[in-house]
Amino acid sequence: MSSLQIKELEKSFKIGRNEEKILKSIDFELEEGKITALVGTSGSGKSTLLTIAAGLQKSSGGKIKFNDKDLTDMSSSKVRDVRAKEFGFVFQHAHLVPFLSVKDQLNLMIDTAELKWRKKEKQQRIQDILETVDMWKHRDSDPDQLSGGEKQRVAIARAIIHEPKLLFADEPTASLDSKRSVEVMELIRSLSIERNITVLMVTHDEDMLVYADRTVEMKDGKIEK
Repeated sequence: MSSLQIKELEKSFKIGRNEEKILKSIDFELEEGKITALVGTSGSGKSTLLTIAAGLQKSSGGKIKFNDKDLTDMSSSKVRDVRAKEFGFVFQHAHLVPFLSVKDQLNLMIDTAELKWRKKEKQQRIQDILETVDMWKHRDSDPDQLSGGEKQRVAIARAIIHEPKLLFADEPTASLDSKRSVEVMELIRSLSIERNITVLMVTHDEDMLVYADRTVEMKDGKIEK
């Protein structure tokens, strides 16, 4: 079963008087509960495809459907609502709020998703997810007290605390050493399986492809068949 379907997706940018096509008639589907890795050289269109699929920027043409919701026909506010409640995001850098403790990073995500959890339930869910990513012991720590791998674990916890259906990961291990990269990918893999989360991941690291169920190569704005 597909959770995300992309049909004839295109993206163009104007550079002076010229128009440059970044994505060229992309047809693409994500299988529910599976990890799909997007690979390709720099400039191939990987990150552009991910950000458009996630509703972070608009396409120039084509359709994007998520669980039968047509994102391309939605207003910007409705796309933001879907993004906040049903999508999770992990990037190359953790992008934690510098003045918030680990547990408050998650509290902020819960508020952003407008989840109406009671205080006791909220506290229990935060504890459960931080224990899952082995960060409960650091719950009161600020980001500057954490290592790079620990920050990324908090970023993953923040990305899934609201129980998203789809996780977008853009180079999630690029800023980590090999040991921390393996730990982060093992965590993403286990969470995908246990919570039935669909993952779209952009990566340059071929060693991380063993954690993907499917690898898709992009070249010059197209998906290689």
